[in-house]
Amino acid sequence: MKYEIVVGLEVHAELNTKTKIYCGCKNSFGSMVNSNCCPICTGMPGTLPTLNKSVVDYAVRMGYALHCSINNICKMDRKNYFYPDLPKAYQISQFYRPICERGFLSVQTSKGEKRIGITRIHIEEDAGKLLHDGQNGTALDMNRCGVPLIEIVSEPDMRSSAEAKAYLDTIKATLQYLGISDCKMQEGSIRCDVNVSVRPEGTTEFGTRVEMKNVNSFSATVRAIEYEAARQIEILENGGEIHQETRRWDDIAGKNILLRSKEDAQDYRYFPEPDLKTIFVEESRLEELKASIPELPNDKLLRLMKQYKLPYFDANLMAENPDKADYFEAVAALGKCQPKNISNWLLGDITRI
Repeated sequence: MKYEIVVGLEVHAELNTKTKIYCGCKNSFGSMVNSNCCPICTGMPGTLPTLNKSVVDYAVRMGYALHCSINNICKMDRKNYFYPDLPKAYQISQFYRPICERGFLSVQTSKGEKRIGITRIHIEEDAGKLLHDGQNGTALDMNRCGVPLIEIVSEPDMRSSAEAKAYLDTIKATLQYLGISDCKMQEGSIRCDVNVSVRPEGTTEFGTRVEMKNVNSFSATVRAIEYEAARQIEILENGGEIHQETRRWDDIAGKNILLRSKEDAQDYRYFPEPDLKTIFVEESRLEELKASIPELPNDKLLRLMKQYKLPYFDANLMAENPDKADYFEAVAALGKCQPKNISNWLLGDITRI
């Protein structure tokens, strides 16, 4: 029997605001352990959060970039869970009415354009970082507690690891074009959870999905998807059953391991966050944010191919990196060289430096 892979992705992107989402602590990477934290972001009793306005603006801009409907009246919700790296033991997120819903992202693949649905974009806070020491146990760095995030949840519209990679590349480039995240994967600025299921080709009913955590690069996402799809197919071919669960991807070992059975929304006991007011974004502000959206990666890709007669490979590499694309167009505007020669030089000699 032939099987079809079904993939959905949850991308978490840290926003590059100057301060954290609910307090005035500095939002920066690489500071001395536990130096950028206060009673609010460490969840001390009696403290009250205040929502960072820039976080809302950034989320709205990403929503417009992904053709979403914007809920200009919405609220934060409290997500209850055992968080060893979030001292207050709950996360302030959005569940009942996220700020952005029902969008899409068009990506270019080797088979042509593919439209991938966006279920929602919501804002939330990041957790701290656990520092594991084999001899002395585990310590907690709370600098990352309260760093602002947006979570971008796709529809299960991807049918291969290649489509997932194209989607992630375009999401990353979009965040960079908007200037709302530095997308440094080595610093954890952009991360994703991967949901995979398989089903017999020609059927429309979804199989049981498995979620994978700890996927720290886009190339690892490709490997994780292909491994999990093969694992599920082998189970089904041997007469077994797929269980809904969360697994941890180990990229060094090239496999995943069981973490826990998968929770559903009711397990988190969501309720409206009592310490924060309702979010209201005026229509005039929405228009300002919409007008601030620059030319986006997919549009730039198509324009570079049409205007400069570049092949897809060259145009795609430059569209994924706004700095390279701007440099290419600045040199091309001088009219001294053929666009393809500039592209070869920029993507070859200069990139190798």
